[in-house]
Amino acid sequence: MKIHEYQAKQILSRFGVAVPKGEVAYTPEEAREIATRLGGIVVVKAQIHAGGRGKAGGVKLARSAAEAETIAGEILGKKLVTVQTGPEGRIVRRLLIEEGLDIARELYLGLVIDRMSASPVFMASSEGGVEIEVVAAEHPEKILKEAVNPALGLQPFQARKMAFGLGIDPLLVNEAAKFFGSLYRAFQASDASLAEINPFVLTRDGRLLALDAKMNFDDNALFRHKDIRELRDLDEEDPLEVKASNYNLNYIRLDGNVGCMVNGAGLAMATMDIIQYAGGQPANFLDVGGGANEEQVRRGFEIILGDPNVRAVLINIFGGIMRCDIVASGVVAAAKSLGIKVPVVVRLEGTNVELGQKILRESGLRFTVANGMKDAAEKVVAQAKG
Repeated sequence: MKIHEYQAKQILSRFGVAVPKGEVAYTPEEAREIATRLGGIVVVKAQIHAGGRGKAGGVKLARSAAEAETIAGEILGKKLVTVQTGPEGRIVRRLLIEEGLDIARELYLGLVIDRMSASPVFMASSEGGVEIEVVAAEHPEKILKEAVNPALGLQPFQARKMAFGLGIDPLLVNEAAKFFGSLYRAFQASDASLAEINPFVLTRDGRLLALDAKMNFDDNALFRHKDIRELRDLDEEDPLEVKASNYNLNYIRLDGNVGCMVNGAGLAMATMDIIQYAGGQPANFLDVGGGANEEQVRRGFEIILGDPNVRAVLINIFGGIMRCDIVASGVVAAAKSLGIKVPVVVRLEGTNVELGQKILRESGLRFTVANGMKDAAEKVVAQAKG
């Protein structure tokens, strides 16, 4: 789950991470009032779940409360298109009005889960204010990495090592180490999967602050964090993904035109791979789960067909807990109730596979029954192109 910048800063500040003074505005008038309270010179920042806001015109400096109101009026309601939103963009519904700072240096600081080492890893760079992917591609030597043993936590020597590696003034090394420790505690306590501060700034009066903040959280741990769960902004999520979550379906929308309905995450990944191997592009990841029933199959169909880019659908089911005849009955019922007009290729294996194939063939509907994954992928890609 993602949250807005201002929400991430609220969480971080509870753990002692220093952030600029700021408040949220939903109208230009509120932006003016907040700017007045903050002294007039402020930064007006669009709040959407995407990076690259500054380059897209979503982050602007205002030198007076009146100018803050004007800028807020220009940004609120605007569709912001960044490298992370895609061409569809995001509508700006709220702003963060933040105090202006006299910045001496911009650094990068991030904390992620590294699956290879099975541990949280700090990433830091002297190249702040730039996408870390660009730094990694052009100046990989400028990225510092420090793995943290989950059983021990961030050690003082590791924090100081990062501070010196970033070239922070020796007089501020202890302050930087304290900052890193606070960030780690916030990351661990909230079950975050990402905590990114870009830029992490040093002001001319010697303060270290999180000028920007991004946090993502492990969905499977949200049952422990009701306060974080309530920060979810459905306006920032894909409507089909929201709908799928309401039905306990694991769905992620992609850019292709071949809809996929599969049971099991591993099989779903393999299905997407083989579709690409056959020359096609998957339109989604959809795992209906091992114990799906007819209703979930129908809901899955609804969600897949809700994507106007879908030109054909591949159903790839291995019947173990979920029998093939149950799947077939659900597919037939869904096809009849939804009036499916795109080609549907079905590959079934496992429990009651012969009965499942019989139900499909005798349904009176134009299903293509495939023999194996390779055959299914080739057929669905051909039909999507046709």
